[in-house]
Amino acid sequence: MGSTSAENNAAGGVGRRDLIKRSAALGLISVPTMGLLSACASSGGDGDGEKAKAGKKTAKNPLGVNDTAGMEFVLFDGGFGKEYAEDAVKIYEKNFPGAKVKFSATQKIQSTLQPRFNQGTPPDLIDNSGAEQMDMGVLAGKNQLADLTALLDAPSYDDPDKKVRDTLRPGIVEMGQLDGDPVWIMYYAYTVYGVWYSQKALDSLDATYPETWDEMLAVCAKAKKKGMAGWTYAGKYPYYLPFSLYPMIGKVGGVEVLDAIDNLEPNAWKHPAVKACFEAYYELQQKGYVLKGTPGLDHIQSQTAWAKGKALFIPNGSWVENESANVMPADFNLAVSAPTGIDSSDKLPFGTIWASGGEPFIVPAKAKNGAGGMEQLRIMLSEASSKNFTSKVKSLTAYNGGTDGITLTPGLKSGVAALEKAGDNVVNPRLQDWYVQLQKEKIGVSGLGEMMAGRLTPAEAIKKIQAFADETAKDSSIKHYKHQ
Repeated sequence: MGSTSAENNAAGGVGRRDLIKRSAALGLISVPTMGLLSACASSGGDGDGEKAKAGKKTAKNPLGVNDTAGMEFVLFDGGFGKEYAEDAVKIYEKNFPGAKVKFSATQKIQSTLQPRFNQGTPPDLIDNSGAEQMDMGVLAGKNQLADLTALLDAPSYDDPDKKVRDTLRPGIVEMGQLDGDPVWIMYYAYTVYGVWYSQKALDSLDATYPETWDEMLAVCAKAKKKGMAGWTYAGKYPYYLPFSLYPMIGKVGGVEVLDAIDNLEPNAWKHPAVKACFEAYYELQQKGYVLKGTPGLDHIQSQTAWAKGKALFIPNGSWVENESANVMPADFNLAVSAPTGIDSSDKLPFGTIWASGGEPFIVPAKAKNGAGGMEQLRIMLSEASSKNFTSKVKSLTAYNGGTDGITLTPGLKSGVAALEKAGDNVVNPRLQDWYVQLQKEKIGVSGLGEMMAGRLTPAEAIKKIQAFADETAKDSSIKHYKHQ
């Protein structure tokens, strides 16, 4: 989902290593973002702020949804499209035929919905994703999100003897926590972030995926001789660069370096591993291995250039397979790999990758029909809805299963293989969830974006980014999080 899916993941009250172990076991797969279906409409009259009366709890209606109350669902309109959500909404409408449902999709989540939060008239279910994602920490800090524990403890849609929480991939519940027990966010998808490429293009260079930086530079030199750039990226949204850069930093310096960065520790960005990785990426720019004009490209333009063979590698999330489907050649043979490291002195082995929940769904605390919003999520977390999503958008959901009978696409297959190779070495940086503005505008646009455009040296970029992090750490108006 374009500049989005990935950017969103929420915070976790569980230590990264625990999350990693669970995620790895889970192993499976993953993918990007997604939304659940839901329907929509206000429950009472528009703008009256009255909540829908509770319905009767039954085996088929464990959350006590009012079967005549309207329900409103707003989906982020990104790379996964909206069909999967519309299909889920139909199930909601079938189950509650007396309910009026209002469903809409937009890319402008914040500008559309923030005023409604301020007015106390938010929708019942929101896929809070994309470039205009609302800051989850701010919403939770202002008590504007509903606790999803009732949904997690409700019987699953398929098996009344199993709770919803017991049907989810490891780590998903913990990611939805920001500070302790309440679960504020339900990540619908499980995303693999990394370096994406065409196996066919790599084969045409008589090359294998590079594991060290010297090998990376050699592959890029080969590509350049054949008229192909080594790299491109979303130049207008340079916070895509961390999808491969952050796990590279973790590989080179260890998970502790990423934890220190997330925790906004003084001088965290001055660690030698950060310096080595910044210098490596800067070398791509300095040697002319980045597609000309990349700093001016958005995510769709860069992905299109890459899919058309103008560049070999692109940092991205697993939603890219669906988002680029209309421009990707049938024989592209999409693949993803963990980031290339520096050399054998790296702390973690080749294969260290970033994977985590994506496409964050929230139910506002002041939703008129919050039970309806949660029920829509319960439907979406069923096996049938999960299968529908996976088959339509080439991505997996938070539901732990749902792939039987589905032929996995090249990107999905490659993502599964990358997770298997990673084993326990799955990292999950939280900066993009905990500090959205810091990650996107400051580190991304003002720091990495300027460096990769050749306007800052790595040393200057690091100094600037560390200052931004220090500023955020000292800002008492911002809620701060730390790895437990």
